[in-house]
Amino acid sequence: MNKAILIGRMTRDPEIRYATTKDGQMAVARFTLAVDRRGKQAEGQPTADFISCVAFGKTAEVLEKYGRQGLKLAVTGRITTGSYTNRQGVKVYTTDINVDAMEFVESKKAEDNQQPAQDIGNGFIQVPDNIEDEGLPFV
Repeated sequence: MNKAILIGRMTRDPEIRYATTKDGQMAVARFTLAVDRRGKQAEGQPTADFISCVAFGKTAEVLEKYGRQGLKLAVTGRITTGSYTNRQGVKVYTTDINVDAMEFVESKKAEDNQQPAQDIGNGFIQVPDNIEDEGLPFV
């Protein structure tokens, strides 16, 4: 089984292109998610992985309209690998998440009122006081 589930923030606005298919034009969105690593990191070690993603069709069109740097997304998809030879003749290997489904993790209201969360230990964070109940996944 090849299934990936990620929650992270877009590192920049998505790159949108249109591919010609037998049925007409299809949107293709390329973006990178910064996905936090769990646990304590050794000093000088990265605390996030930067994972390349690609979405097609309606999902890409939604990203074109609403996607932007810093947006928190949950994506599911499958890992795809490939390779190509660059202009210098070096073989380059690629790994992407081919997005099957995507959800916005934060509401616009919560994002606008966003304050930094404080880590209170054991994997829990202190939720800022100004977040309304509808911005939480539970009540």
